[in-house]
Amino acid sequence: MAEELLKTELPTLKMLNRGKVRDIYDLGAHLLIVACDRISAFDFVLANGIPEKGKVLTSLSEFWFNFTAGIAGNHLITTNVAEMGLQQYAGQLEGRSMLVKKTDVLPVECVVRGYLAGSGWKDYLADGTVSGVKLPPGLRQADKLPEPIFTPSSKAEAGKHDEAITQQQVEQLVGRQAADFIRDKSIAIYVKAAEYALERGIIIADTKFEWGLDGEQIILIDEALTPDSSRFWDVDGYKPGTSPLSFDKQFVRDYLEASGWDKQPPAPALPNDIVERTRAKYKEALRRLTA
Repeated sequence: MAEELLKTELPTLKMLNRGKVRDIYDLGAHLLIVACDRISAFDFVLANGIPEKGKVLTSLSEFWFNFTAGIAGNHLITTNVAEMGLQQYAGQLEGRSMLVKKTDVLPVECVVRGYLAGSGWKDYLADGTVSGVKLPPGLRQADKLPEPIFTPSSKAEAGKHDEAITQQQVEQLVGRQAADFIRDKSIAIYVKAAEYALERGIIIADTKFEWGLDGEQIILIDEALTPDSSRFWDVDGYKPGTSPLSFDKQFVRDYLEASGWDKQPPAPALPNDIVERTRAKYKEALRRLTA
């Protein structure tokens, strides 16, 4: 099995943040984002990672940034390590790093849902709504929604859960014009990507976007339509009323739920077979979407 990269060591660069998956470095005018092979679930980073996962995330984000550039601009400058001038770290950076524009990050998680799953399904069972959006009665788990819905959430502090907010609350956070922009563009990108993915045997049930201000322009940042930020289902295993076969880390969540872990630290390590099967799922998603 390929070796995992759990963290980077780039001593001549200024580290800005080490998140659940990404190591971010401040290069002055730009940022360097490195996707490691760490994997998180239930707000915990697990003890071991998924080899090559960071490379899959980076390749998919680069693909989607280019694919959706006609809808909205984004922060990607290059994924070429030579163009970054960082060849001395090529062993750690090759295939898993992006040089990106610095932006003022908007404090909203932009979630678009095309199917009823996850926390949306739980909300619907409780009162027939998802994040305050009223849905038709009688829907089943994993049913396709009449149309995609925008269900934003606030950006939580480290260790806390994001909380669903209304469009009116988004307007209070970023202003009405920006709120309308990120809602409309998030839905438009989701629709285009979901149609493309469906032709390749993948249902994108939902996804999450982040946006930032580059001067006066709002652009797409962070990652885009990866198995970490989205719920990917295999068309061949899709059946409403069940939890469909997944290409994303829901597979890891399902294992942890069945393991008896109480979701308190320390987070457990994944057994080798779960690691390898999860790695294969990530790589299969990349192959289908970019081949």
